[in-house]
Amino acid sequence: MARSKLFVEVVKKCFPRDPKGAKITKLPGVAKIVEKRFFDGDHMICLPKDNVIPVNKDIEGQENMVLPSQVVEHFVNEANYLWIMNFCICRDSMHCKDYGVDLGCLFMGEAVLGINPSMGRRVTKDEAREHVRKCREAGLVHMVGKNKFDTWWLGIGPGENLMTVCSCCPCCCVTRGLPYSEARLSAKLTKMPGVSVTVTEECTGCGTCADKVCFANAISLEGGRAVISESCRACGRCISVCPQKAIELRIENADFVNRAIEKIHEIVDVT
Repeated sequence: MARSKLFVEVVKKCFPRDPKGAKITKLPGVAKIVEKRFFDGDHMICLPKDNVIPVNKDIEGQENMVLPSQVVEHFVNEANYLWIMNFCICRDSMHCKDYGVDLGCLFMGEAVLGINPSMGRRVTKDEAREHVRKCREAGLVHMVGKNKFDTWWLGIGPGENLMTVCSCCPCCCVTRGLPYSEARLSAKLTKMPGVSVTVTEECTGCGTCADKVCFANAISLEGGRAVISESCRACGRCISVCPQKAIELRIENADFVNRAIEKIHEIVDVT
């Protein structure tokens, strides 16, 4: 049954404002309970920002440049039902001042038919494409896949028929809790298969990339230069802000877009 606006307002009030609160999931038995209730069967993929793709370098086997946003485009083309929320629950809960609260999630799949109509609207494929374009231009990063939490707070289902395209900011998104969460929970969000982020010799250790840029706390300064840990989700924010252009996204597999699409197809059906 679709959630009422009152229920959602209560959820906003309970939104975790301190990401370190996620440490509670490391207590014995807590992660298992949280996973079963909110994240069972989930897999979300973080898509790098299009503008960090190395367009001046050849990608073996690719005649035309492919971009991470083409993952979203693929599913928009496939989907029979598309829905745009009137608000982002994370930014609305945190009263975000830097990114648009009105740039809400794009949902796809038959489950969207159960969403409370006061919270958003069904849209055409063109409207969906325009919405995610605006999100990218605003500097937001797409997280794409299956997220059981969305079926809970929206009161819809089944989860196999709901695909989430969340456009996240670094300051408000619930993913800020990932660095403090138990491993099985933080593993629900992965980087795009076939890509990695690397610091080059051009790094001067200025620290810009390590100053509230990475939601995964995956970049730090060590020995006077930036170092990226294995917790990196390859969102590309650090690449965008580096004044020395010393951080690069490397494409390790030319089929990286199709690999992401195949992975999402395994867990969610939007037709």
